[in-house]
Amino acid sequence: MKNKGIIALMMIGLALISCHDKKANGHSTLKGNELYDSYCIGCHNEHKSPFTERQWLFGGSKDEIINSIKLGRVSFGMPSFKEGLNDDQIEELADYILLLAKQKTLTTDKTASSAIHQSEVQTFKVDTVVRGLDVPWGLEFLPDGSLLISERNGDLLRYSSDKQLIKILQSPEVMAKGQGGLLDLELHPNYQQNGWIYLAYSSPNENNKSIANTAIMRARLHNDQLIDKEVIFKASPETNKRHHYGCKLEFDTEGYLYFSVGDRGNRDKNPQSLDNDCGKIHRIYDDGSIPEDNPFINVKGAKPSIYSYGHRNPQGVCMHPVTGHIWTDEHGPKGGDEINIVEPGKNYGWPIISFGINYNGTTFTNDTAKVGMEQPLHYWVPSIAPCGMTFVKGERYPQWKNDILTGSLRFEYLHRVVLEGEKVIHEEKLLEGIGRVRNVEVSPDGYIYVAIEKPGKILRLMPL
Repeated sequence: MKNKGIIALMMIGLALISCHDKKANGHSTLKGNELYDSYCIGCHNEHKSPFTERQWLFGGSKDEIINSIKLGRVSFGMPSFKEGLNDDQIEELADYILLLAKQKTLTTDKTASSAIHQSEVQTFKVDTVVRGLDVPWGLEFLPDGSLLISERNGDLLRYSSDKQLIKILQSPEVMAKGQGGLLDLELHPNYQQNGWIYLAYSSPNENNKSIANTAIMRARLHNDQLIDKEVIFKASPETNKRHHYGCKLEFDTEGYLYFSVGDRGNRDKNPQSLDNDCGKIHRIYDDGSIPEDNPFINVKGAKPSIYSYGHRNPQGVCMHPVTGHIWTDEHGPKGGDEINIVEPGKNYGWPIISFGINYNGTTFTNDTAKVGMEQPLHYWVPSIAPCGMTFVKGERYPQWKNDILTGSLRFEYLHRVVLEGEKVIHEEKLLEGIGRVRNVEVSPDGYIYVAIEKPGKILRLMPL
């Protein structure tokens, strides 16, 4: 076991010391903008756009903002900051947020196709393929050349080969609140023979619409509507919390379907217990049945679909194109985002071990390692808030082949990870400032597509 005092000090030391120092007038030496940068950008991004011309959920007066900061909005994934900040600091942060709310949104398009982008080893330009979206989550390419897009608000869209954006009818009912909604998409490996499309989404309880959890549906597409719909998985327990659903889908070469379910905001119970579906990577057959060799199928009380556990909120699940192994990236807390290679029955440690701390600056564990728990292949401090994940396949980007691409929600760029075997040897930021990157996929013809949110659009990287 390793003590995390040094790591925590590196992340927040001087900031926290100044947080608790007082000037003679009784106010913190850390001003509102610095407090925002220290505590808020992990969820609200460094450009501070979530508060610009904001539509307030819980009221926009100073007193109401102070109340939200101090007490938190737990069901929305926002913690209480009363243990990490004093009253003067909370007031300064509220004043700064009110200043942000008065600013006007400035929109600039940084994706002009005429612009040439030079990475360290690859030259490319960016084409904007689809505009007019909100929060595009899943991308799947159909054999006829059209593109399926899931919007977090619940819309399933088809961008046709003649550049029409068509809404698919009979998509599943979703709880489109917080981080919930219509999430990932995946085609069956034999799609051209059986027509199955797999959809991940936050599924509300039939009798109580205020609670929900992650579900997987399969369906077929006919005349721009879903038919033959079957719910093949529904995670439990359901909760009114609106964050950490996961959920990414990936078939491997043997036809198993892997997917992630986040801890659903119950950090101290769900990830380390096998009697629930949350904080896990699952493996099922294409019809939802359970593989006979799943690691916990014969463990009394365990959910039989569990493949690995001790995860926080994996929003990237993909298969290595050479080894066939399943890799994930997942959100840490404040620091400690991870890349992992998923192995059957393994415990990935959340929240017993972590390289991160609470969003409010307090510590929840002093351990970064423990016997019986896996170390991440790679981790980020500070957090980049990774979302989406793919390996670069094919020959269109020869200098990036088999590299990992993932989006950074927090810092708004596409992140490239260079591997040597199963070791990270280099990293590069691409398209810095492009917007919150929600997903990245490689099309069947080998081009890289990137989904950006608010304003939502789909980009294509064209190698030169």
